[in-house]
Amino acid sequence: MFYQPDLFEQPQIPPAAPRPPVRVALPDLVDRISIVSKRPRYALLVLKLIAQEAGSNGSVGPYVRGEQGRVPVRDWLCQALAPLAQRDCRRRAMIDTVRAGLETAAGQGADPRDIEQRLDAEVQSRILRSGRSNVSRVVSDLVRAGLLHRHYQGYRVDHPNRGAQREAVYTITPEVKRALQRH
Repeated sequence: MFYQPDLFEQPQIPPAAPRPPVRVALPDLVDRISIVSKRPRYALLVLKLIAQEAGSNGSVGPYVRGEQGRVPVRDWLCQALAPLAQRDCRRRAMIDTVRAGLETAAGQGADPRDIEQRLDAEVQSRILRSGRSNVSRVVSDLVRAGLLHRHYQGYRVDHPNRGAQREAVYTITPEVKRALQRH
């Protein structure tokens, strides 16, 4: 009789001694972010906001308490970061374009207060739409850098894919938690 060893049998390796956690400092995070992101300062700011809002498990989302009640985490980040672009020339150009379109559509006898209210609503809508894209792009960079994990949670079940009324949940890694989170 022939004996054939199990091909999937793994040799027993003695467990290694536990190592103390590696202390990651802010410059290390900046270095890792700058490798994968075209906008490292923006990415670091997003990571800092997520770390400050994260609970004891390091997660934030799918909803965060904002000025307007519970809002999706991406919308909350957009609202927190919107003041950064107030003096941006692209923001002013967008406002001028929207104003011109509203004035043309309203005609000569339009109420200026009504136009301003519609202008504010349209500008906020466009800011939110572009901000959500920017936040998603930066979060993807942070996931590639290994500093953040993302999954989606929502209507029926937790699910790794977006859609079907699911919102993003961001979880920082333990090293980011040690480096950035409030104590």
